[in-house]
Amino acid sequence: MLESIPRLDAKYHAFFNTTEWVVTILFSIEYILRIICINKPKKYIFSFFGIIDLLSTIPKYLSFFVISAQFITAFRALRLLRVFRILKLVRFVGESNNLARALRASRTKIFVFVFFVLIISVLLGTIMYLVEGPEHGFASIPHSVYWTIVTLTTVGYGDISPETALGQFLATLIMIIGYGVIAVPTGIVSAEYTSKALKDNSLGEGQSCSDCGADIIRSDAQYCRKCGHKLSDD
Repeated sequence: MLESIPRLDAKYHAFFNTTEWVVTILFSIEYILRIICINKPKKYIFSFFGIIDLLSTIPKYLSFFVISAQFITAFRALRLLRVFRILKLVRFVGESNNLARALRASRTKIFVFVFFVLIISVLLGTIMYLVEGPEHGFASIPHSVYWTIVTLTTVGYGDISPETALGQFLATLIMIIGYGVIAVPTGIVSAEYTSKALKDNSLGEGQSCSDCGADIIRSDAQYCRKCGHKLSDD
């Protein structure tokens, strides 16, 4: 991110480059050690996190293959793959497993809700097209649906706005509905998350390994079933 600021890149380019090499080498060592240590290297290499590890490591090495100026632009785009290093942190966050389970458990409800919002957007967009018309910027029904979605999500670009009294009244209702649209999916996921947390607490489960993030299935487990890490110092 700092490299993308011309003033900082011009002043600290050497430092950024050295730091990048240090980080790349450390990531490379970790990647190689993972392949060596596990029983099924291919399974890791082609897994989600295995691909993330590779994508977060390889950009710096690609600089060796930039042999002419015409490849500079493409290489700068490939360097953005370094952002995948952020995803490497996810495996160490145990609560992410609980959140993922809550999202999976509520996906049907969220899908139905989003589909309902889409239907509402089409209906309200059509009404706004009939009320305002092309003379006020609502050139077509798809254009009006676009305005409805922007208004419903409280984004409000301002490129189109109703000018008639009825249109402004409908816009006000859409804005109010928008607050409910934001709250409902959050409530659905939160309810699933809370329900799962209460259930896990009653069973003494729901924890995760602090080393690899794997779920702890048995409440009396002393070692992680995946990496063998000791779960408690007791």
